[in-house]
Amino acid sequence: MTEMPNVLWLEEISKDDIPSVGGKGASLGEMTSVGLPVPKAFVVTAQAFRKFLVETGLEDSIFTLLSDLDVDNNDALEEVSKSVRDIVLGAKMPEGIKEEVLAAYGSMGDGKMVVAVRSSATAEDLPDASFAGQQETYLNIKGDADVIEAVQMCWASLYGARAVYYRAKQGFDDRTVNIAVVVQQLIRSEKSGVMFSSHPVSGEPLTIIEGSWGLGEAVVSGSVSPDKYVFDRRLKRVVDRLISNKEYMIVPIGEKGTELVEIPKDRQDEPVLSDAEVTRLTEYARISEEHYGVPQDLEWGIVGDTIYILQSRPITTIGVNNTHAAPSAPVGAQGAVILEGNGASPGVAGGPVIIVHDVKDLGKVKDGDVLVARMTNPDMVPAMRKVSGIITDEGGMTCHAAIVSRELGTPAVVGTKTATKTLKNGQMVTIDGEKGLVFEGAATVSAPAQAAPATQAAGAAVAAPAPVITATSVKVNVSLPEAAVRAAATGADGVGLLRIEHLILGMNKTPGWFIKNGKEEEFISELYTGIKTVLDAFPGKPVWVRTLDAPTDEFRNMLGGEDEPDEHNPMLGWRGIRRDLQSEAQFKMQVDAFKRLWDEGYDNLGLMFPLVSHPDQFIRAKELIASWGVNVDEVDLGIMIEIPACAILIEDFCKAGVSFASFGTNDLIQYTIAIDRNNELVSPMYWPKHPAVLKLIHDAIAVCRKYHVECSICGQAGSDPKMVEWLIENGITSVSANIDAVPKIRGTAAKTEKRLILDAVRAKNAGEWNI
Repeated sequence: MTEMPNVLWLEEISKDDIPSVGGKGASLGEMTSVGLPVPKAFVVTAQAFRKFLVETGLEDSIFTLLSDLDVDNNDALEEVSKSVRDIVLGAKMPEGIKEEVLAAYGSMGDGKMVVAVRSSATAEDLPDASFAGQQETYLNIKGDADVIEAVQMCWASLYGARAVYYRAKQGFDDRTVNIAVVVQQLIRSEKSGVMFSSHPVSGEPLTIIEGSWGLGEAVVSGSVSPDKYVFDRRLKRVVDRLISNKEYMIVPIGEKGTELVEIPKDRQDEPVLSDAEVTRLTEYARISEEHYGVPQDLEWGIVGDTIYILQSRPITTIGVNNTHAAPSAPVGAQGAVILEGNGASPGVAGGPVIIVHDVKDLGKVKDGDVLVARMTNPDMVPAMRKVSGIITDEGGMTCHAAIVSRELGTPAVVGTKTATKTLKNGQMVTIDGEKGLVFEGAATVSAPAQAAPATQAAGAAVAAPAPVITATSVKVNVSLPEAAVRAAATGADGVGLLRIEHLILGMNKTPGWFIKNGKEEEFISELYTGIKTVLDAFPGKPVWVRTLDAPTDEFRNMLGGEDEPDEHNPMLGWRGIRRDLQSEAQFKMQVDAFKRLWDEGYDNLGLMFPLVSHPDQFIRAKELIASWGVNVDEVDLGIMIEIPACAILIEDFCKAGVSFASFGTNDLIQYTIAIDRNNELVSPMYWPKHPAVLKLIHDAIAVCRKYHVECSICGQAGSDPKMVEWLIENGITSVSANIDAVPKIRGTAAKTEKRLILDAVRAKNAGEWNI
């Protein structure tokens, strides 16, 4: 049997060579064979890497370190990863391998060729497990010494903490995973980006292209918000485009490495691609998909009129997202637009209308219906779990319908004003939950939308986010235990808001009913089970649970609701911590559930008190919790900043010993500017960035930083990229976003942090130069 060489050229490689050249190398070889414009490259094979381990005697020491590693212990993972990488980098590459690599490099351009050196793991880019981004890439490499160094750094990156963790979770044995390295001519792209040959979730023949100026790493890393183009291969034309403001690009610097530079102002809003270029790129994507037989994720670059395809790998997320809807544009929807509102939960779905006027109508709701209501409330959650879509007359992005729909993965359009009057029971409609449109007739997307079992829809995994690391903690908001797995799949750093109202309201009995009928244990057990489900989905990560904050009108239709007071304005009434402090038995049932979890070792559980207006309320709540057997010095107790009084008195709260504070901007904005966000008559005046609101937030962040109190945000503003950018600029250390927004907010945080660092370095360098 012929021994596999240490070096192979792309022309010698096919898809059958993955064990030797890795997924990336095999893909480049295949693309070359079918005539796609791939830059010249050779691959340092996995056999060369294995020879390196054997000839240097590193195998045993490396795998001994990795064999007993608990990858869920982050400190141990980081420590072992660094030790292994140091071992690999500290060893000398065998002369035979080194000579072959340099000979191949020399033949590319007399040793002066500028190249990209990319890792290609042998378990990478397989149809069911994309390892993209787990190993490293080094750009703008030139010269013998730098090429050898970059190859060895790629080898070491096989043992990066993220790569070791991912392999363990995917069931790959570290001993069986090798790494190849692609050394490829660097294309100094004038414009570049990524594209999906088909829709990455639904699989529809919609080619989605993202692009920006400079090298493609700006798009891949999230350093820039790229332009987006959607080409419908059925219609053979561009059907959608979004031209973004592109502030930065990545370019080669000198003879080694790259740098992030500001794009000239006159080009920041200029479209990157012409329709002709989009069409040409789509054709290359089609060729790649047809060759491989599965949709592809491709990287591309353009120099002048020449397009280069730099990478192609399978899309691994098709069919993984929620099963309620096809999350694409409503291509094929029947009929005209009959209603417009706010797109509150993305996706496209259709079905027969069922109008719900009150709780008595809930029994009529069937699987696959489109629920239409003036406004939803917690009583409707069981019905909302069944339906394929939701439409309301009132509400905005922060209303109950929007929040629950996003967690269930159900498309929703809110604030249409007239849905309950315009639509009729049984009428077939299609909704686009991203654009806020309702169409006449049922959708003809890839399959008729139909409701999935609630546990499946809410628990379904979402597409894995890009592996972006941020200093800002990016948490997620959760309302329903069945959404915990889907929330955790976003890669969030914890739960910044777990609302327990839906757990309690889902029991269909008020807390007072349980107390009155001696059924406290039933209440405690139900609450304990629901919270535990979320805690189990986020091991070792903070989960901040907000104590009960349901207005009295939400209790009225439940058993025991007859005992609820009739309040003229429940929003300003008997709710939040003020009710718990006056209804100690109700508060104690909640605390008993929390105490069981703490006693079982769930020390990542933190409590958050809502609607506090004075430090005395926090102090009294803490005293009660202590009197019920909780060691309050060993648990995290925090507050929601929802009332201007709380923001103004934040220093007193810090002195009172709060562990953390989180802005509930939905209420803070309303209380500050006196606007009911769910009242369509005044909702256009709802202004999240009102100067008074921003001043309250800015000042409170500064005080929390002074007292080393973690400061976060969990209102709708935490899902707004522009607001998150402002918050990070003003010193916030944590944000909590809706499930569907976590990847986007993570990208925003990373981009903002990089820009702030770059600005600081520029300012420092400018100052030193002036000196």
